Amino acid sequence: MKISARNILKGTIVEITKGATTSHVLIDVNGIVVTAAITNESVDELKLAAGKPAYAVIKASDVMVGTD
Repeated sequence: MKISARNILKGTIVEITKGATTSHVLIDVNGIVVTAAITNESVDELKLAAGKPAYAVIKASDVMVGTD
């Protein structure tokens, strides 16, 4: 599959919190947690679960990471 997204981060799902229509999926990428907001339907179709590997695909030409 070809995609135009420029930033792909490989990590492990640490938590999924489902809301009324949208889920927040927390992905640990080398010690940094990235949060993805996707539909509950997508979570179910992709069979996402804590402990499974996942990719965060970010469609942006520029990604900034801040530190505390």
